[in-house]
Amino acid sequence: MAVGPLLIACGVVAIVVGTWRGYVVAREALGPMIHDDGEPTRRAIDSTRPVLARMRVRTFARRTAVAVCWLVVASYGLALLVEGLAIQ
Repeated sequence: MAVGPLLIACGVVAIVVGTWRGYVVAREALGPMIHDDGEPTRRAIDSTRPVLARMRVRTFARRTAVAVCWLVVASYGLALLVEGLAIQ
């Protein structure tokens, strides 16, 4: 009898946390690409490396993957919410 409200509550928490963390990590991923702060010499050395060996590219890819994983958590929260509403 209490399974429906429990699933709804867990779903809402997963949606809120997953969406918020996905947004925060996506901002962290895009920040260095938009704000070009840094030492000109270091940027010149980094630009001679292959694209996949550059620190900014690897950091962007890692943070983007983490943001997508948080959005998967939010999607799972939606599934929990739907199942909780179906049980009620």
